Amino acid sequence: MRQPVLFVGHGSPMNAIEDNHFRREWQRLGDALPRPEAILVISAHWETEGVAVTASERPRTIHDFGGFPPALHAAQYPAPGSPALARRVADLLAPEPVAQDTGWGLDHGAWSVLLPMFPDAGIPVVQLSLAHDRDGAWHYALARRLAPLRDEGVLILASGDMVHNLRLLRWPLAGPEPWAARVQAQFNDWIRAGDHAALMAIEDAGPEARLAVPTPEHYLPLLYALALQREDDELVFFNDQVLGSLSMTSLLLRPHAA
Repeated sequence: MRQPVLFVGHGSPMNAIEDNHFRREWQRLGDALPRPEAILVISAHWETEGVAVTASERPRTIHDFGGFPPALHAAQYPAPGSPALARRVADLLAPEPVAQDTGWGLDHGAWSVLLPMFPDAGIPVVQLSLAHDRDGAWHYALARRLAPLRDEGVLILASGDMVHNLRLLRWPLAGPEPWAARVQAQFNDWIRAGDHAALMAIEDAGPEARLAVPTPEHYLPLLYALALQREDDELVFFNDQVLGSLSMTSLLLRPHAA
């Protein structure tokens, strides 16, 4: 059975353990989706020179944040890795060199979502890094080579935030910043219209889009999900909310029969 593709706005790592709407949606998806044989994660929180993939048998849980409660720092996600999947990813991405990395693990862009979604941590998980010096069109083209994985039982989970400007995040979060809401609405319109060319070139979309995406790492995972969209996929938005200057808007791309 062809696996779906997810883009998840992961937001705060506290969503991993708090009982809130976002976590409950991740739990619901884990219950509703066909259980994958393995999971490939593209997270905003692993940027590298060139491309790398985690190749360890037991990837560690990385707490790549500070200032949060001890309960969050104590959280673990002991999912197995899959060196075989890591090699398969490298084969699909050839001739692009893909380093087989055994030092990285699962950062919070991966495990904070997977912990509610698949709490048994029984599915092998591999992470694919983001080459930090490449543009959106390059990432989109690279991601298209991963398409066969959907038919091989692999769930592809892209994790970031479309609108992500923490410098302008104001507390308490009384509602969306007007500019952030406008940009997210534009992104949603382009996604519904299948205008991937516009989404690959948001640096040309005007000053508010540049404000929404001051650095690319949280936005780029979206392009990995969209690059794997097929004509017969159903597009489902969920967690479509903007919190101040950060959006949680997420996408599910699944076969219509699923």
